[in-house]
Amino acid sequence: MNSDTCKIYHVHGVDCRQHLEDYFGDKPKMVFGDDSIIFSIVNLTKTFTLGHIKGNILIYLSLSSMVPHLYAACEFFKHVIILKVQDRCILELKRWLDTRTGAFNWGHAAKLHADLQEKSDHIRDKDEKVKSAICHVVKCNFEKENMTEPIDLPPADCIISAWLLDVICKDKENYVRYLRKFSKLLKPGGHLILVGSLNATVGKDRLHMFTYDEDFARKALVGEGFTIDCCVIKRRTNVSDVIDYKAVIYIAAHK
Repeated sequence: MNSDTCKIYHVHGVDCRQHLEDYFGDKPKMVFGDDSIIFSIVNLTKTFTLGHIKGNILIYLSLSSMVPHLYAACEFFKHVIILKVQDRCILELKRWLDTRTGAFNWGHAAKLHADLQEKSDHIRDKDEKVKSAICHVVKCNFEKENMTEPIDLPPADCIISAWLLDVICKDKENYVRYLRKFSKLLKPGGHLILVGSLNATVGKDRLHMFTYDEDFARKALVGEGFTIDCCVIKRRTNVSDVIDYKAVIYIAAHK
């Protein structure tokens, strides 16, 4: 698809509910579960249970209104702050937070994490724990020096960015610039966890995707003063014409 016809996520927005249904749902026809949910929750669980990454503040940045990564993270941070660029994504997220009728059901993500901890009888507790950990949902503007102006966020112990850099970056220069911006939200010695898709192309939602590989992601992090603690690549195994990508990547690093 011609890149000129693509939508830029933080400019044109996305149908966040449809995005969740296409990539993060629990229906039989949803073929991305291994890559979009299982891969990241398994790796996040491994990372956090090591006990090196924990603290008071976790900042969570993600595409659309996804929350599955927080099931693995909420037990290790007192407060979770979610940053969103779209009002409609905030509304979708708050519908889930308030347990309103028609809210997206993340039960499959809660069950996965409970199963990993061999606590499958605590699924409802997982959901409540995540919701109680989320203290703020803040609208942000990536083009401002202070992305959350007029609010000044406290420095974070950890940031998780899930597929966000993939859709807001036009090129390599852009990626490094936003990476630098995100890292300014961290405490000295803070941790950054990135989840994304490698060598992705535009999907059915016509959303622009920045195409990059593992080597570039590693060099960008090191260039911004990070030390990489863990990098895991999972090659794509699903078959779908919804979107094309070669693999998913998980990187944990610290300043």
